[in-house]
Amino acid sequence: MLTDTPGIHHVTSMVGDAQANLEFYVEALGLRLVKRTVNHQDVLRYHLYYGNGAGDLGTVYTCFPYPNEPPGRRGRPQITATAFAVPEDALDYWADRLATRGVDAERVDRFDESALRFEDPAGTRLELVADDQPVEPWAGSPVPERAAIRGVHGVTMLPTNPFATASVLDTLGLELVGEAGDRVRYRAGGDHATVVDLLDRDAGFAREGVGSVHHVAFRVADADELREWHDLFRERDIEVSRIRDRHYYQAIYVREPGGILIELSTESPGFGVDEDESAFGQSLVLPPWAEEDRGMIEDQLPPLDVPRVGRDGDGGGDSNGDGDA
Repeated sequence: MLTDTPGIHHVTSMVGDAQANLEFYVEALGLRLVKRTVNHQDVLRYHLYYGNGAGDLGTVYTCFPYPNEPPGRRGRPQITATAFAVPEDALDYWADRLATRGVDAERVDRFDESALRFEDPAGTRLELVADDQPVEPWAGSPVPERAAIRGVHGVTMLPTNPFATASVLDTLGLELVGEAGDRVRYRAGGDHATVVDLLDRDAGFAREGVGSVHHVAFRVADADELREWHDLFRERDIEVSRIRDRHYYQAIYVREPGGILIELSTESPGFGVDEDESAFGQSLVLPPWAEEDRGMIEDQLPPLDVPRVGRDGDGGGDSNGDGDA
């Protein structure tokens, strides 16, 4: 029997240089490199997973580095921003931290929230939203615990047909909870990573490329429920992929009628299936079917220097501590 999704599983974007991406998300934003693996569709490309210390679902943000791809363009239909949750009183800290790294940030307010809006090195739009979520941050983060990112807060979607997209969100169990101007808010029933904002506005058409959000994934309980969702979307003539094994979860991909790519992903087996949590991110891990080609894959992938980080002081400066990613 189908149950409502409790919220977001992960968000995935397309970026440029892998090293610049790694340094920004680990050193500047203070997330842990949870997995250093490869794109299942192209094993000569990295797939980098970031999150809290345990890689808990709803904290995970993943990146496909495509260093030779042209930049993307925000527009319809596209996910135009990803928001991370930080403690309620942490925005001043983050404004200073980003400024010291040459990152321009804009303060924005909507509904009952305050946020900082900025871009990563690839031009991907990110936000830090003051929202205390009940998730443990990474203990090895260079960001003090009082300010550290708690996980994904939500995403902003700009579909071609917001009413059609809203219908799919309703089917997944998200509830309409607010409207402010051309922004309509939906929320899943879990306790973190629950927000989807729909924008109903005129905009040019998007171009996928470096700086684009590729998809957002929502959590489903298990493979049996995933098959039920697959069948439901097929019955409704909504474009849906076959079930795919992504090693850490099984997934289907839905191109909903408003044009946004949505993934549904199982909650298991999880990121501990091939590494102990203490070793997350320290080596290249491959799906079992790619292991026989490890030598070729490692020769083709560019080297990555994983930052070694330690806890910053309250000033937000870098530390020479011995923690690692």
